[in-house]
Amino acid sequence: MYQETIVETTINCAEACKNGCILGDKCPHREYVSSASSFIENTSLDQMLDIAEEAVRKKRTAPPQWVIPDFPDSQS
Repeated sequence: MYQETIVETTINCAEACKNGCILGDKCPHREYVSSASSFIENTSLDQMLDIAEEAVRKKRTAPPQWVIPDFPDSQS
C-alpha cells in the first residue's frame, strides 16, 4: 500500500505568502480564512479605515515601552 509521508515545513507566512498562501489546504492558518472573508465582505471600506485610524491613534498616544536587554555576566 502507498502511504503518504507528511513533512512539516515551517515558513514565515508574512514573507512567503505576500501574493497568496503557498501551502493551500495544508496551511496551518486555514481556520481564519472564513472569519477574514466574512469581515471583508461585511465591513465597508470607510469602517476599515476608521478601525485603522483608531489603531494608529492608540499607538501614538500610548506611553513608550522600554525594552532592557539581558546582558550576560561579563567575566574579567
